[in-house]
Amino acid sequence: MKVLYSISLMMAAAVLLALSVPVQASTMDDRIELSAKQSYVFKTYLQGDDIKIQSKDGAVTLTGTVSENSHKSLAHETIAGLPGVKSVDNKLEIKGAPPTANSDAWLRDKVKVTLLFHRSVSAGATEVNTKDGNVTLRGVASSQAQKELTTEYAKGVEGVKDVNNEMTVTQTLKKSETVGEKIDDASITALVKMTLLYHRSTSALNTKVETKDGVVTLSGKAGNAAEIDLATKLAKDVNGVKDVKNRMAIL
Repeated sequence: MKVLYSISLMMAAAVLLALSVPVQASTMDDRIELSAKQSYVFKTYLQGDDIKIQSKDGAVTLTGTVSENSHKSLAHETIAGLPGVKSVDNKLEIKGAPPTANSDAWLRDKVKVTLLFHRSVSAGATEVNTKDGNVTLRGVASSQAQKELTTEYAKGVEGVKDVNNEMTVTQTLKKSETVGEKIDDASITALVKMTLLYHRSTSALNTKVETKDGVVTLSGKAGNAAEIDLATKLAKDVNGVKDVKNRMAIL
């Protein structure tokens, strides 16, 4: 009798365990999908895109359409940084024909995205035009320092030949709304990765980016101390970053 009772208990425990694993996996997948939709990147930069997120045991598949290639990369990097995500299969498609690589339209979009991620410049008040690789900036800046920084960020974009900054300095320009705003770690990681990727001097670096409570840790390899310092500077000015710990080593 005792033997039968023990066997029954073991069978019941096995059934409960078998049932609990799919439930736990399903809960995790639901959490991943919800976290992605509630992330700063998805609510701020990707809100106009049609992105469908499906997670199965931590393997995420992205389908739908986005307005530009940078949005496809942003979605991928944000999802990859979420807890529980094991892999990302990015099947997102670009609406219409994307700009040809290294074309003026392609450069213009890269400059716009670069300015968008930094809190010390005002992307919304900056008009970007490109012709034959030369960038012209118009609009308003809150100070001469902000105008000069906008020029610096635009010049750093891979493929840009020169920058002509015709922005007007005005003290009435409001500060970026993202200053001091709470931004989730996955979004910060994605923004820092994209920022380093778009800059000509950090695009080729093998940099790993991790974020915890707004503090970014950079690791990997760099060619010299100047590259490490630049990576730190670029990361520190990304929206939501509280501090940067650079643990990159020189090759």
